Formats: sequence, structure tokens, C-alpha cells
Amino acid sequence: MTAAIRSVAGGGPTGKSAPLLTVEDLKVYFPVSRGFLLQRTVGHVKAVDGISFSLQPGETLGLVGESGSGKTTSGRAIMQLTRPTSGKVTFEGTELTGLNGSEIRKMRRRMGIVFQDPYGSLNPRMTAGNIVGEPLIVHKLFSSKQEYREKVADLLLTVGLSPAMANRYPHEFSGGQRQRLGVARALAARPSLIVLDEPVSALDVSIQAQVINLLQDLQAQFNLAYLFIAHDLSVVRHISDRVAVMYLGKIVEVAPRAELYAHPLHPYTKALLSAVPAPDPALERKRERIVLKGDIPSPLHPPTGCVFHTRCPIMTDECKGEVPPLREVSHGHWVACIKV
Repeated sequence: MTAAIRSVAGGGPTGKSAPLLTVEDLKVYFPVSRGFLLQRTVGHVKAVDGISFSLQPGETLGLVGESGSGKTTSGRAIMQLTRPTSGKVTFEGTELTGLNGSEIRKMRRRMGIVFQDPYGSLNPRMTAGNIVGEPLIVHKLFSSKQEYREKVADLLLTVGLSPAMANRYPHEFSGGQRQRLGVARALAARPSLIVLDEPVSALDVSIQAQVINLLQDLQAQFNLAYLFIAHDLSVVRHISDRVAVMYLGKIVEVAPRAELYAHPLHPYTKALLSAVPAPDPALERKRERIVLKGDIPSPLHPPTGCVFHTRCPIMTDECKGEVPPLREVSHGHWVACIKV
């Protein structure tokens, strides 16, 4: 791991342990083909374009940005559900990108994922008990049927559901209960890392708070590390230790939570934070809203130079030709902008 990436990693809650997860120059490009019979590749969608960060044991890194910025693809590439085009993903000292299928399955015992849609991520033909217990079967984590049933019951209790619900089907649960089932399934193999892909965006606000509180309790209980993917910065603020801001496949700013929200530096981060409503009506009236012009460019043809320059309010001609490096401007605060 390079010194720069080690520095971007910052520290976890303690700042002393070795990184649990290290991502180095990760790229995920999807080929675009043309032609009916003789298809040829005419370009690549640069969904993730060279991101680097690290995650400490027990730490939560919030990954935020607009739809289409590459957040979900990053999470899937870390889990090796989507194979990276290049770069390295090192988890618990093992480099994952060079592993074959069976080796990756063994490593996934230590990694979990909770998907955005609690309605579509659960098999409607399986009972809640079978959904939660499936990782136990895959990784052979029980020695008898009785132990299997006890572990499933314990997992349901851990996420606030009754073991009596084990024989119900997903359609018999509310949205919040379904997401709890997803969390229980992710916990089943006792992972050290869980990727949370927009875990509360499909839920009512009151239910969101309950699920966030549950995730925080589980993190404290099991020393879990979270990669929390979201577009809602008010949610990320409550759960993250550090926040990384993505735009068009690149990380444009990384900082500790309090630092980022108090002193955002990148113009894109400032625009995102300006859209977060203030709970105090007096502060809300004073809030200066930054409205970005245009839409996020296509990752098939990203802009040259700084990828944000087409929408940036402080852009100059220099921004069109120079790709800004992610550099440290204060302790633990990194930003990719030549104007900062």
C-alpha cells in the first residue's frame, strides 16, 4: 500500500490498527458493443475510475454522491460480485481480485452485504428462517439441525424479530422488517465487514431511524466495519466516522465526518450539503442553496480534466485539461480540486 493511500485511510475509531480493507486505484469499466452479428467494442462505461481508500476495523465510511456516481458498483466490486477491470482490493491481508470462485466464496464468509430494496432482495419463495439461515448452509456453520434452528432464532432476535416469524414469507413482513431480515442474513456468517447499499432509502423516515439505530448497536456488539453507501447526507452524518464523496466514478473529497460537514472544500460537496434541510427554521431561512447546472455527464464519455468542471461554479480553463489529484489539505482531509 502506498503512503498516499495509507494516509487517505486515516484512522478508525482508534487509528492504530492495520486496515481491514484497502482499495487501491480500483477501476470498473463496462464494455459497450455495437453490431448485431459481429459485435465490436466501441467504448467503455467508466463506472468506477481509479478510487483508493481504506477502512479500519469497527469503522464506518460513508460513500455518498448522486445516482450514477459509481457508489453501488464500488461496493459490488469490493465484494467481487462485479469483477474489477483493474486495481487491488485487499481484505484482511488477502488480495481479492486474483482469487478464483471458490477462494472468493471462502473470503465472503467474512463479508456481508445489505441491498437497497428490501422487497426485491429476498426470495419470495423462501421462508424468513431459510433466508437468514442460507449463509449457515453455504459456509457449513452448524453441526446439527437443532444448532441450525438455534442460530436462526438467535439471528432473528439479534435484529429485533421474533423467532416465531421464521416460518413466514417475505410478503408477510413490513418494509422495515424485511430490511431487518436482510441485516440478519448479512450477519449470519459473523463477518467483519458489511457493505450497506442504500439500506434505508426505501423506508419511511421513522423506520429509517430504527434501522440506523440497529446498525449502530450491531456495530458496537460485533465490532463491525461498515461501508455505508447513500445519497442522503443527513443519514450518513449520523452513522459515519469518515465520509468519501464520489462524482462520476471518482472520489473528490474524503474527511472525518465532523470536518466534512463543518468545512466542505470541494464545490460538489458544498452543493450536496447545501441541499440538506436544517432542522432549525431560522437556520433554514439563512441556508444558501447551491443549484448545480445540468445533469451528471455520461460515464461513457466523461469530461477531460476535472470530471466536475462542466457543472462547477468556480471552473476555469485550467480545470478542463488537468486531472486534479486527491491531496491532503489538512490532517485527514483530502480533496481533488486545483482551486482549493
